Amino acid sequence: MADEREKIVQVRHLKQYFNIGKPNEVKAVDDVSFDIYKGETFGLVGESGSGKSTTGRSIIRLYNPTDGQILFNGQDISKIKSHGPQMKDFRREMQMIFQDPYASLNPRMKVKDIIAEGLDVHGLVHGEEEREKRVRELLDMVHLNPEHMTRYPYEFSGGQRQRIGIARALAVEPQFVIADEPISALDVSIQAQVVNLMQDIQKEQGLTYMFIAHDLSMVKYISDRIAVMYRGKIVELADSDEIYSNPLHAYTQSLLSAIPVPDPAVEKTRQRIDFDHSKPFSDDQSLQEVLPGHFLYCNAEKAASFK
Repeated sequence: MADEREKIVQVRHLKQYFNIGKPNEVKAVDDVSFDIYKGETFGLVGESGSGKSTTGRSIIRLYNPTDGQILFNGQDISKIKSHGPQMKDFRREMQMIFQDPYASLNPRMKVKDIIAEGLDVHGLVHGEEEREKRVRELLDMVHLNPEHMTRYPYEFSGGQRQRIGIARALAVEPQFVIADEPISALDVSIQAQVVNLMQDIQKEQGLTYMFIAHDLSMVKYISDRIAVMYRGKIVELADSDEIYSNPLHAYTQSLLSAIPVPDPAVEKTRQRIDFDHSKPFSDDQSLQEVLPGHFLYCNAEKAASFK
């Protein structure tokens, strides 16, 4: 049973608001709850502006949550101070791979110093020889030539830079990695290579991933479970195969209908499902388990129709 698995992350009623109390207040994440189990890949999908990246940044505490709880290995990390020993320990256990491999790497630092920054901060290596040996191991892990460690980021392609970003995240041996649209800035030909690399490393290291993306086809490929976000809320959550074979929310159905089909004849006749964005959420709606392991944002009457 799913509830018997070890929960590494538990998010409870997470809210992340900006410009609070002002006319332009934004409820980027509005009362979101979910669990992530140890060893799985949890996919979080939605269109731009849905709140998925903000959710990831709130979990890793790049933003201080407006409200709610974030439990990591049972410890409430939503209230720990941004600068302190607890936060430093937490930073080692949870790392992030960022979307833009061009902007996320310091152009003035050599590759070896970018990757070793976490090692230095946490005191995980002693002496230049041990430091360089560890960097070489990490570059080899992401299939880059260890001899490139003395180069600068601008000397690499986008795919290579993202591999450097992955090596940097893995340097401190985290348990949990948030990948925030790690392939969206890459050429299609490179995307599968990076995803396959992440999967191989996950198996070798026993990692848990939260994979944030808007490409539903790639999310299905890598994820065990998928949550669909819309306007700051999770509107559907289920196993990957279940989401694709039996989407229940109209927004999920609309997203799936927009995935291109690699067959010109089918693509020509394929019908896209339109979603009415003008309908607001109502107060009687919440995320409810309507089928075993399948959660839907709806009211009690709608939930009862699945019983």
